[in-house]
Amino acid sequence: MLSSLALVAASAFALTACSGSTESSESDADAAWTFASGDGETYTAPDVPTRIIAHAYAAKALMEFGITPVAVYADGPISEDVGLEGVDFDGIEVIGEEWGKIDVAAAAELAPDLIVGDWWPAEDAYSGFEGGVEEESKKLAELAPVVGPSQGDSIVGLIEGYADLAESLGADPDQIADARAEFDAAVADFQAANEENPGVSALAISPWDVNYAIAVPEYAPELLDFQRWGLAVVDPETPDPDFPYWETLSMEQADAYQPDLIMFDDRNAPGGEEILAAAPISSSITAFAAGQTTTWPAYWLHTYSDYTQQLSRLAEVIRGTDTSVGAL
Repeated sequence: MLSSLALVAASAFALTACSGSTESSESDADAAWTFASGDGETYTAPDVPTRIIAHAYAAKALMEFGITPVAVYADGPISEDVGLEGVDFDGIEVIGEEWGKIDVAAAAELAPDLIVGDWWPAEDAYSGFEGGVEEESKKLAELAPVVGPSQGDSIVGLIEGYADLAESLGADPDQIADARAEFDAAVADFQAANEENPGVSALAISPWDVNYAIAVPEYAPELLDFQRWGLAVVDPETPDPDFPYWETLSMEQADAYQPDLIMFDDRNAPGGEEILAAAPISSSITAFAAGQTTTWPAYWLHTYSDYTQQLSRLAEVIRGTDTSVGAL
């Protein structure tokens, strides 16, 4: 297997990452394929990549444009992933269904010429290569260059980044024009809901074991979008220094924030709500006691159609939220 890995890795050097130098500009001009990726590098190749291995969410985005990867890796069982509901992966090899573990040997046999995943600025890594991923799995990057748009300050930017990548790979970006129009209408409705019932405060949480994790909007572009469109999503005061996606409190401190609306991480729904319900302090969280709870699409949105569905659902929740419940 070492020999096959070396062979595939050697072929990957046909794709290069360039900075903004004159030499790179000349290289870009000669390339059949170029893409400005989320890590700030521009990648080029003499031929358009066709054998793509992608993180499952990235694959879902590319498949909207008719680009089908040869393999995918996921953060957990695909059949249980709320972000992958309805996606048809028939005929696509699955080389991982557990976060941090990818079957690199199986990937090498597929001779990929591109790996695709989100770029995560807080971790300076692409999906599947973050801190905590087993070192053997990170060898996937030896098979082909890794690219993808950044998880920045808006899911819209992420979706459009995948549209740009799909276009660079030969797809027609106008394929999602109708979905974009429906999404724009959903955004307008979401904004209208916040105007009709102004001042709703919301806390995005993920209870687990004995901890009460509060999402930090700065690192969750969907929450930044919600703030931008009128929902007062709470910014926790003290993000975890080593993993700033969250502020983690003990369950005994879970009533420190008192919003009008509790939004549970939907990736483990209804588990998070069950964990909080079992904690004695839950009765002291006024929104939870009042039944003002819902879910939020945590870190998995990659298409306009999914975002439209979530915004439409949340708009109705916002319209029905009693703003006298919280104390924020």
